Amino acid sequence: MQTNCHFSTLIHEQAKIFGEKEALTYREFGSREWKSVSWNYFSEIVKKVSNALLNIGVQVQENIGVFSQNAVQYLYTDFGAFGVRAVTVPFYATSSEEQIRFMITDAEVRVLFVGEQEQYDKAHRIFPQCPSLDRIIIFDRRVTISPNDANAIYFDDFLKLGENFPRQTEVDKRCAEASFDDICNILYTSGTTGDSKGVILSHSQYHAAMEANHKTVPVSEKDVVMNFLPYTHVFERGWAILCLTVGARLVINTNPREIQESMREIHPTCMSSVPRFWEKVFAGVKAKIDSASGVSHALFKKALSVGRRHNIEYLSNGRRPPLHLHMEYTFFNKVVFSLIRKQLGLENAHFFPTAGATVSPEVEEFIHSIGIKMMVGYGLTESLATVSHDHLNEPFTVGSVGRVLSGVEVKIGENDEILLKGPTITKGYYKREQLTRQSFDEEGFFHTGDAGYMRNGELFLKERIKDLFKTSNGKYIAPQLIESKMLVDKFVEQIAVIADQRKFVSALIVPVFSELEAYAQSVGIDTSDREQLCRDPRIIAFMSDRIDTLQQGLASYERIKRFTLLPQLFSMEKGELTNTLKIRRNVLVRNYAAQIEEMYKE
Repeated sequence: MQTNCHFSTLIHEQAKIFGEKEALTYREFGSREWKSVSWNYFSEIVKKVSNALLNIGVQVQENIGVFSQNAVQYLYTDFGAFGVRAVTVPFYATSSEEQIRFMITDAEVRVLFVGEQEQYDKAHRIFPQCPSLDRIIIFDRRVTISPNDANAIYFDDFLKLGENFPRQTEVDKRCAEASFDDICNILYTSGTTGDSKGVILSHSQYHAAMEANHKTVPVSEKDVVMNFLPYTHVFERGWAILCLTVGARLVINTNPREIQESMREIHPTCMSSVPRFWEKVFAGVKAKIDSASGVSHALFKKALSVGRRHNIEYLSNGRRPPLHLHMEYTFFNKVVFSLIRKQLGLENAHFFPTAGATVSPEVEEFIHSIGIKMMVGYGLTESLATVSHDHLNEPFTVGSVGRVLSGVEVKIGENDEILLKGPTITKGYYKREQLTRQSFDEEGFFHTGDAGYMRNGELFLKERIKDLFKTSNGKYIAPQLIESKMLVDKFVEQIAVIADQRKFVSALIVPVFSELEAYAQSVGIDTSDREQLCRDPRIIAFMSDRIDTLQQGLASYERIKRFTLLPQLFSMEKGELTNTLKIRRNVLVRNYAAQIEEMYKE
């Protein structure tokens, strides 16, 4: 059963239903111990936050910034702010000082919540450059506050301002006046072009999204849901709130690097993620299969063949597997696949929403074959995450992004662009009237910039229209398609395809150095200098063979003809990646101009 009310009262309504049932599981900053709080406690802290916000003068629809990684205090702050009809403006924990300075100033943020030392230090340094900023509230008690900082307090001390609920009458009044027309969030997107714009997300959008997703996403109060992606990401934000509306328990993973350890400790039933997570799972399992002994190797290969036939050829097409195939699958599921899932911490796996980038068909087939129900979807910040998704236990096509969400109208426009209309679509961008007008056509359809098509009720993506490359030979190249094929290889960490106005396709590739160095040592190649390793002809030949194998299904003009191995990762610090780890191609082309030109020398 879903509670789909205004977010100002959601947690309190759920506390009435679920009481002492566990609502949130988390770790304190710096601790390895998992703790849990009940719905009653969650509701109590949210009320304290609401009262404390009134005590520091927060007004109706005032913008409040949250600059933190995932933390239990993040959720307390969000819902406490909603309780007084304030707007939360989330910033990625990895944002640069220049990015947060721009967003704070643009949104006229007066109160900023920060997570750990890194976020506090950045906020403190840019404080004098932000005329609106008045107060910093710090989640992590271990943070050292600058001696000359009279504007910062710890979250624990902030909560004391709400002890005994001194302003509860006023809080209740604001809740009673709450409107679905209120702005809920402003989410700033720093796209691959680097242009930052605040997407307005209203309570009415969330209300429509919760209702529509509840019809086809079977999360329930029985689920244990790991929060892996940042709450700043609209996908994780929408998904986490959907889970709260049905009473599921959220497990807050603060450090993304610890996700696999966290999964093995918690054994979640659900988790939203981006394709890169599953690509790494695929590469890791495939590496173990490849290195297995003869008998074990044959058993793994046979199991995957049976899993693919059972789950892809039959179940995904809505067909009932023959009895002998079902019996084979039951055997391999118990002997092989259950062990793989156990190693991942997914013994209790229910389903796993996945979106944010292209999912390689090879990876999608593999994940389904081992008995993990990946729910592939598509969406944007402007659509409040979901536009479409696979439906659990219903036919789906590998390579599609599922069926369109109830209430969302999709139209395929010029250049096959996907156009959207419906109650979950943003009304526009914050303080960007011209951009808002440009993003909608006369019929009110939002232009996504993504190309796609509909087939048998499912949506398929083609490419990001602005990302299409045209070679000097007049051929169009979709770089993300090529990159997704390469990223399934255990030796490829990052890749950026180069082709625009060039004679052929080339690529900048960052290897997985743990794997590459292990291989190099096994064949007697020195690994003491990564730059030298990346230039070694034997390593180039080895990687070339792997790339040729991976791109056999591509047209000749789409294939990578030359590549350069790089000794360091693409980074956000150098502006090469967005906060959601998408490639900024224009920056890469500038930063690696010499290496790119070298690949095109005759």
